[in-house]
Amino acid sequence: MIDWFHPSLLFILGAFGVPFLRGKVQQTLLMAIPLLAVTCVYAMSPGTYWTYTFLGAPLTFGAVDKLSLVFGWVFSIMSFIGIVYALHVKDSSQHSAAFLYVGGSLGVTFAGDFFTLFIFWELMAFSSAYLVFASREKAAIAAGYRYILVHIFGGVCLLGGIILHYMSADSLAVGPLDKDGSLGFYLILIGVIFNAAVPPLHAWLTDAYPEGTVTGSVFMSAFTTKTAVYVLVRVFPGTELLVWMGTIMALYGVVYAVLENDARRLLAYHIISQVGYMVAGVGVGTDLSLNGSVSHAFAHILYKGLLFMGAGAVIMMTGRRKLTELGGLYKTMPITLVLYMIGGFAISAFPLFSGFVTKSMVVSGAAYDHRPVVALLLTMASAGTFLHTGLKLPYYMFFGQDSGIQAKEPPINMLIAMGMAAFLCIGIGVLPGPLYALLPYPVDYHPYTGDHVTSALGILLFTGLGFFMLLKKLDPEPTISVDTDWVYRKGSKVFMWFARKPMAETDQYVGNIYDTWITRFTLFSSGFLARVIDVRGIDGMVNGVAAFFMELAGTLRVTASGLVRNYAVTMLIGGILILGYYLFASLMSL
Repeated sequence: MIDWFHPSLLFILGAFGVPFLRGKVQQTLLMAIPLLAVTCVYAMSPGTYWTYTFLGAPLTFGAVDKLSLVFGWVFSIMSFIGIVYALHVKDSSQHSAAFLYVGGSLGVTFAGDFFTLFIFWELMAFSSAYLVFASREKAAIAAGYRYILVHIFGGVCLLGGIILHYMSADSLAVGPLDKDGSLGFYLILIGVIFNAAVPPLHAWLTDAYPEGTVTGSVFMSAFTTKTAVYVLVRVFPGTELLVWMGTIMALYGVVYAVLENDARRLLAYHIISQVGYMVAGVGVGTDLSLNGSVSHAFAHILYKGLLFMGAGAVIMMTGRRKLTELGGLYKTMPITLVLYMIGGFAISAFPLFSGFVTKSMVVSGAAYDHRPVVALLLTMASAGTFLHTGLKLPYYMFFGQDSGIQAKEPPINMLIAMGMAAFLCIGIGVLPGPLYALLPYPVDYHPYTGDHVTSALGILLFTGLGFFMLLKKLDPEPTISVDTDWVYRKGSKVFMWFARKPMAETDQYVGNIYDTWITRFTLFSSGFLARVIDVRGIDGMVNGVAAFFMELAGTLRVTASGLVRNYAVTMLIGGILILGYYLFASLMSL
């Protein structure tokens, strides 16, 4: 009898089976796997499962406690909603990539050791990158390459930190790390905050998410950053640096959203802002703030998925994504408008919506921990969220000046998926008890107090009043915002110029010197000096210098593509070996 089954195995095996099926059979499998994953999570009991030894190191694939369970629940639920939203997609490769992506997230969630966590972490990076490449547009291909290169760098930092931690602590167990300021501690932290999109390491998100496929971006909005939040809660609770990182994130995303004209890029900046609350809550480190981070991650996955689904429906039905090109869609897409607005009210923390009962827990955690400045700044960021996600985007997308676009509602499966997410956004807001019961620490928090409700409504209504009074000032403009990705966009061009020009020219110059002055200089090639001096030694030395420069130049020229290829091959082979051992050990234990 199997006492525990890893839900990620369902998605990974399903990813390889989906391309061989068609029509209703494929759609049935696509929906059945997430439902089976939900059933697996429902049947789980706290404990440690599937522990093996690999190369002398203990690997634990199933570490189950309340923290991993709550993320297991929301990842499984969102995978079902995302698949329903994508049922109309005929490209099986997108479904496979999405399944591998979800499987990687669940693998990280239940990993009991850092090595297992790293393997699934990299599976997430490569599978999610395909959801960007799948758009097959020039901008998407470029964004996808930048995305994978950035995540490779983050993965290298994470792996380096894991190795240093193992060398010093002689343990791979995933758990709170000693805040000793060691290099291993900070390398692991850097690797994780890359995926959490903490500024200035965030630009990969706003660069890639708007370029992904309509359905792929929904998955991407839900898993990578929240998996990183899970690891932060698990490994770095109470790290003071995260308090201010998260607070800056919350404000940074809101400020950049002011400048955005692209609908999905605006929503991507608000992912950064909302994850900032979670990161700050982890940094505060109290039971209340950690519960707030976890519950807000749960709610955020659902309402941000809903917002991306709403924006994606508009993009698919109109072929346009700029706010300056949209308007008047409320007449032809009223259901999409209503469902989107539920997500907008949820992210803005309106009473009776999910964000109200989760975001306020983080703010209260900061206030109860005597951090009034942090609480004030997070409250300000909340007002900015309503201004742009709850008001600006829907106003210019659905109302505003009629663009004359002849659109209609998206396919029924997309509306059903949006309806499920909207139902949960309202259900959690009205009855937060079931969510609170899942949280890792005992909850003694009551969001619906008179003071809390009236103060939240006052801030939100005042923000709404300001929006309509300053409507002309907030008109979107067809501009492009320069963010920190400018550094590596321009830096990569400089790097490649250096490889192609100075290094290549130096290579050629050294070779010419050798050919002209060494091999043709008769004083060295014949006569008395040739008998006294070992010309072969000189030849070897010069050849060695020339070969060094040639090798260095060649290495620099192929780094951009070779690094990705070699790393991908290494990870693929390693992943196959680990998965094969994993399956063999699992079958042997039945």
